[in-house]
Amino acid sequence: MTNHISVLTERINALLPQTQCTRCGYDACLPYAEAIAQKDEAINRCPPGGEEGIQQLAALTGQAVQALNPECGTHEAPTVAWIDEKHCIGCTLCIQACPVDAILGANKRMHTVISDRCTGCDLCLAPCPVDCITMLPANREWTPELATAAKKHYEARSQRLQHKHDESGSMASRLLANKPKVALEADDPERRKASIAQALAQARARRAQQPTS
Repeated sequence: MTNHISVLTERINALLPQTQCTRCGYDACLPYAEAIAQKDEAINRCPPGGEEGIQQLAALTGQAVQALNPECGTHEAPTVAWIDEKHCIGCTLCIQACPVDAILGANKRMHTVISDRCTGCDLCLAPCPVDCITMLPANREWTPELATAAKKHYEARSQRLQHKHDESGSMASRLLANKPKVALEADDPERRKASIAQALAQARARRAQQPTS
């Protein structure tokens, strides 16, 4: 029975889009697949998968086809994140939030998005303290090939987290991704707060110096 559930979980996960967006209410695509296989979770909680994804999951699981749960969001065209580099303060918070290592950068250095790797999950938006990240149309379809690549990137990241920090791939541990032993002026809350405050002040100063149109 356990082996059957494991196989079913893998088959369900293979049908999910692997955006790792958490809109379904789970930390990533795999936990949602596990919930469907093991707990009969509803198959209509994946906005990126849309109606086609629901139909595929219904055919596999035997659940009835149903409309996408509006509480999870709506199905939209694929997007990619874009960072306004002149306003980026190099806080690394977006890097820590990205589930597929699609953002390059370092502490106090501007960051940039690898658009071909970005899944459009938009998890980088909320942590950004200066709102310099925008989601733009990807101008592409989200294909099974892209989903497979995203799954590999997510799994590689999860393995790195486990190895470096002895953490799983949960939402909480995801925020530790790429985190060095001393990040953002160490883990000391006051030094961390001061570091971000200084970076914010510098960003505001740069904006104030820009000519207005």
